[in-house]
Amino acid sequence: MVSGFYGKKIGMTQLFSENQVIPVTIIDVSSWYVIDIKTQERDGYCAVQLAKTRKRFEGEVFAPEWLKNKKHYFLYVREVRLTQAPEGVIVGAAVDFFKSFASGEFVDVTGVTKGCGFAGVMRKHNYAGGGNSHGNMMGRRPGSIGSLTKSGHVIKGKGLPGHMGVDKRTIQNLEVIKVITESNAIAIKGSVPGKSGSLVFVRKRLG
Repeated sequence: MVSGFYGKKIGMTQLFSENQVIPVTIIDVSSWYVIDIKTQERDGYCAVQLAKTRKRFEGEVFAPEWLKNKKHYFLYVREVRLTQAPEGVIVGAAVDFFKSFASGEFVDVTGVTKGCGFAGVMRKHNYAGGGNSHGNMMGRRPGSIGSLTKSGHVIKGKGLPGHMGVDKRTIQNLEVIKVITESNAIAIKGSVPGKSGSLVFVRKRLG
């Protein structure tokens, strides 16, 4: 059994359940195909290789010729590692691993965070900044970064301005609210890493 799948983050919306508003993230899992199956005997490990078709080929029937020019036909090619060879999975089949998830189940979602460019310490590290009274002129600067033990020495790990975002992050224990089989999508409670349109990986909760 494959315990995870890749999808495209569509964005956030809200669903209603028992007079409660639930914020959810919609993940599109359509247009993914199995293009290879790794086995212990042939490759030394078990995995299933997945690929998402480019937008202009969405809706078309999978053709074996696509495997000869993956870069032309596929936007993403990814692998999902397995502990044993999958059963009932063949090359060219549409990926429907998300159907094995059910409402109320908890998952871990991995993605790449949004890029924020060059950011100061207040935004990047949540520093408080300087005061706004009594003639304080510190403003949004990080303050002193030196150490009295050695001239010019900066303590390792000191939070300073710099590039923010574009980091691989995993949010754990998110609840599956709804599996939308007719639209090949899944609704997960809360927010997940990445901007709208980015690739995310959803797997069953570990442990």
